Amino acid sequence: MTYWVLKLLLTPLLRFFYRVRVEGLEHVPPEGAAILASNHLSFCDSLFLPLVLRRRVTFVAKAEYFEDPKTAWFFRAVGQIPIKRGDGSAALRALASASEVLQLGELFGIYPEGTRSPDGRVYKGHTGVARLTLDNRVPVLACAMVGTREAQPIGQALPRLFMPITIRISHPLSFEQYYERAKDPRVLREITDSIMFELRELSGQEYVHTYAKRKGAEEAVGAEEVRLVSLATRDDARRPVAAHAG
Repeated sequence: MTYWVLKLLLTPLLRFFYRVRVEGLEHVPPEGAAILASNHLSFCDSLFLPLVLRRRVTFVAKAEYFEDPKTAWFFRAVGQIPIKRGDGSAALRALASASEVLQLGELFGIYPEGTRSPDGRVYKGHTGVARLTLDNRVPVLACAMVGTREAQPIGQALPRLFMPITIRISHPLSFEQYYERAKDPRVLREITDSIMFELRELSGQEYVHTYAKRKGAEEAVGAEEVRLVSLATRDDARRPVAAHAG
């Protein structure tokens, strides 16, 4: 209930203070489970994307937001899932919670880069998004946020007003041909790279095939994902091809 009350209050305010344009909103299914995989440029990404959708979307949010009294109430009120970065067991628990959301036929939002881009480029994605799409057999929609970094750069507490924001949503990406290979690390990497390339095309960002760094240290990956990535032998330079549903 709190989610819809906040959405009712905040949507007209954001529409008034920002020039928000949405492309591909018709691609979001009116019902049924789907994963929204977004690039991550700013804290306000987690505000703009849910507010332009007609359906509720649940995100994973870093645990620090739930520990800070200034933000904890909001993230609890809208039902977000906390995750401790660098904690492999926490990452697995978050993926299990995400699967529960999808099994209920709802929308789940995820930032495959794992953290905000430090410089505006789009970085290599972690394979959790691939595991979710294969384990739950649901489509992925790539969601490109454009302009949110300019509206609220990292480290800036208050966003700039009256900035143009564009959100581009892809056709559903289906990976049905891989459903029986959900444990293959090479498949997980190929699917993840396909999603990141789709985000690059939608956003116009430069792509970097390394994990994003935060505060000078490479973003930690969950222990299980480290194992999966280390087993992968695919040629990283080869661009994967995603299949479109419908």
